[in-house]
Amino acid sequence: MPGHGGTTTSGLISVPEVQRKCVAGVRTTAYDVVDGARSRHRSAIGWFVGDESHQGSRRHANYHDRFGYRQERVSDSRHLAPCLVGMEACATSHHWARELTKLGHEVRLMPAKDVKAYVKRNKNDAADAEAICEAVRRPTMRFVRIKSVEQQGQLMLHRARDLLMRQRTQLINALRAHLAEFGITAAQGREGIKELLAIVAQDEGSRLPVDAHASLTVLAAQLQAVQTMIGSIEKRIVAQHRSNEASKRLETIPGIGVVGATTITAVVTDPKAFRSGRDFAAWIGIVPRQDSTGGKQKLGPISKQGDQYLRRILIVGAHSVLRRARQQPEKYPWLTQLLARRPFKVVAVALANKMARIAWALLARGGTYRAPQLVAL
Repeated sequence: MPGHGGTTTSGLISVPEVQRKCVAGVRTTAYDVVDGARSRHRSAIGWFVGDESHQGSRRHANYHDRFGYRQERVSDSRHLAPCLVGMEACATSHHWARELTKLGHEVRLMPAKDVKAYVKRNKNDAADAEAICEAVRRPTMRFVRIKSVEQQGQLMLHRARDLLMRQRTQLINALRAHLAEFGITAAQGREGIKELLAIVAQDEGSRLPVDAHASLTVLAAQLQAVQTMIGSIEKRIVAQHRSNEASKRLETIPGIGVVGATTITAVVTDPKAFRSGRDFAAWIGIVPRQDSTGGKQKLGPISKQGDQYLRRILIVGAHSVLRRARQQPEKYPWLTQLLARRPFKVVAVALANKMARIAWALLARGGTYRAPQLVAL
């Protein structure tokens, strides 16, 4: 999964025809996703050579180089026989995985937290590389699917839109707070902010000091610019949605609009990588967290694992469905009964879980959403 910053740590294992296997580990760039240690201008590579049946015979050496070392190492790997390459999944790992795949290597990305369990005692480059080499060969290890350039570009639209929307919220809050200091307030929502922007545009010093008016004019202009940029990105997302058949099928699910459908299709590289809809929901982090032992099941709040943005999109979509269910309870009997027994937000998470399972079923098996037939009482 895209991770925390910019390091890529990897391990290489040569093809199995050779009895004495060469195992290598590569650390690149500036931020270590294992424990957060920074190494701003240095990179490292650790090579482990030995027979897998005699772990004690391995020897290692570490080499340090300046930034830009990654490209040289990838070029050098052209002379290496096709290998199994294990890498920690992070922000740059998908790019280097694609580059190494072009050279004939088999690349497997792993979540850094899963590799952490194989690090022995003190952390160093050699220990990290050896841990990756151990983790990539485990039969139960979970691997991250490599994203294409197109998928990363589509996801970048959503990330940029999300950032701009947070900035828009900050600007609106700042405008409201500054104007309230002079006794100028307005209702919540779009109409209220339009009223405040009109006051800032028309005020010529009657209610606002000159310096305050100058500052608020800058904030208002920035708010309008951000709104324009959000609109341009949303147009591209809509165009992306209309050209994607899977995204249009996902939109038929209540609560999953254009933004949710395009996000799911961009994030999910291969839906069949999940065994079931529950596995997909667990990957997003909208299933109860378990703390069970001794045959006693103890379920807590949701795990909140996986993609936070996708989880938020699904829960926000579930909120919109629940608001419609309150207005038309006869069309949503299951939700109406659940709302009578559970708090609103708990029901929203349960509905988001159901939406995720339905989305996986449509991606993995095809078809469109069909609303369940209501039984006449």
